[in-house]
Amino acid sequence: MNKIQKMITNPILPGFHPDPSICRAGEDYYIATSTFEWFPGVRIHHSRDLVHWRPIASPLTRVTQLNMEGNINSGGVWAPCLSYNNGVFYLIYTDVKSRVGAFKDTHNYLVTATDIEGPWSDPVYLNSSGFDPSLFHDEDGRKWLVNMIWDHRKGKNRFAGIVLQEYSVQEHKLIGPAMNIFKGTELGLTEAPHLYKHKDYYYLITAEGGTGYEHAVTSARSRTLQGPYEVDPANPILTSYGRPDLALQKAGHGSLVETHTGEWYMAHLVGRPVQHKYCILGRETALQPCTWSEDGWLRLASGDRYPEVQVPAPMIQSHPFEPIAEMDDFDHFELRHDWNTLRIPPDSTWLSLTERPGYIRLHGMESMSSTHRQSMIARRLQALKCEAETCLEFAPDHPQQMAGLILYYDTQDYLYLRVTYHEEKGLCLGIIQSKYGVYDELLEDIPLELVSTLRLKVVVDQDRARFYYALNTDSSWNTAGGWVDITHLSDESPEYIRFTGTYIGLCVQDLGGTRKHADFDYFKYKETKHVAGVLETEMESLTFDGVEMIKKP
Repeated sequence: MNKIQKMITNPILPGFHPDPSICRAGEDYYIATSTFEWFPGVRIHHSRDLVHWRPIASPLTRVTQLNMEGNINSGGVWAPCLSYNNGVFYLIYTDVKSRVGAFKDTHNYLVTATDIEGPWSDPVYLNSSGFDPSLFHDEDGRKWLVNMIWDHRKGKNRFAGIVLQEYSVQEHKLIGPAMNIFKGTELGLTEAPHLYKHKDYYYLITAEGGTGYEHAVTSARSRTLQGPYEVDPANPILTSYGRPDLALQKAGHGSLVETHTGEWYMAHLVGRPVQHKYCILGRETALQPCTWSEDGWLRLASGDRYPEVQVPAPMIQSHPFEPIAEMDDFDHFELRHDWNTLRIPPDSTWLSLTERPGYIRLHGMESMSSTHRQSMIARRLQALKCEAETCLEFAPDHPQQMAGLILYYDTQDYLYLRVTYHEEKGLCLGIIQSKYGVYDELLEDIPLELVSTLRLKVVVDQDRARFYYALNTDSSWNTAGGWVDITHLSDESPEYIRFTGTYIGLCVQDLGGTRKHADFDYFKYKETKHVAGVLETEMESLTFDGVEMIKKP
């Protein structure tokens, strides 16, 4: 009897998982993705079959490895490169300090480990000449760094090519001259270089066209490492450009792996837009099987250049993992791997899982506009239809004290169901929105009187979201305002390019500096195929506490 061909469903890493770098260690497969201003730095997933993936411990967990306090929005960790050679894992990453205007301050580092889950070393500084660094291990044992080089000068191509320089393991530094080995193709915006050796050629895989809807993967090859590199006549070898009908858009930023069964796959980023444009989930990771043509060029196994949602899996035995539980009861001493914090590590000065066992306690710090010290834990939004809820205990005594449930993109864009104190109303509930940096209050504050606990909930339905609340633990859900458009929680800002995806989180602010705390009993995140069945009649225009609901578009 013939075996049924297993299939990979893309994206394999849904939600904010951009710039994938894939590698193999024996029969284990790992993908590292960018985390930008979210801590810990670099997200790593593990697989045994390329079908099932699980998150494992992140490598950059210490301020000595990654100090992002004050980093700009969409700064921090860009485009890591994970590789494995002779029993050692090598991780290259960029910490971006500035990115707007003529200049970019992009500091590149290397950390190593003999175990993928650590401990990882303190960083070795490499250079700051550009971003998207990658390490290539040649067959003769020498190691080479490639990165794109940034040219700030007027009239120059700012994406000035791919620079190659040797790395000395013994001296822990780059040595020898830096050589510009590839100036790119007519697509432009040449970045994300990865080098591979296959048979008689060195292959340089790059991303071009920018990380938006014209994104692409291009290929060039040379018989010598230093070049010259011959451009693939079939470029781009992967793109979504020109095919608005595809479910997977923005395809680019490719990284290759050969399986232990001799099959080739390309990991690459994609986006899934709503309203034909807005990718609220951010840039995600997909896989495409590849082959080598008779004349030695890399090709998608499908025979064209476009990403597919369903692709054949390698001939490897299936290896599923236990799914992450929907409910986090905060009963452990450390945060689960699916939680992140903004720019700073979770330490006892502002976060505790032990001060009140069974709860997470957050001490309020700076506002949602701060790029320094926010009290926020958040997880990626990973489905276009989902819901999240929590149970909050909070006793504010000043309007500058807030706590609640937030949909967060960056300091410019968020939607926040928050509890606060009002001089006349006392304890109250309202909705704050920042849209492209413009502050608004979408809901007249609802008085809560005296409640010991408050449940908060958000339902996400593709391009919109709606909040709910319940007084104490056994009461039914009440609507808090109407449906709100959330397309501004996406990369597609009208004014500036940015690179992260939407998170759902818990946060506390104390703008007066007294560090008022809030306790959260649990957090539940559930993905749904349909909009959660909360008040089905809400699709019509209703009025609740004097607030007119928004009709479903």
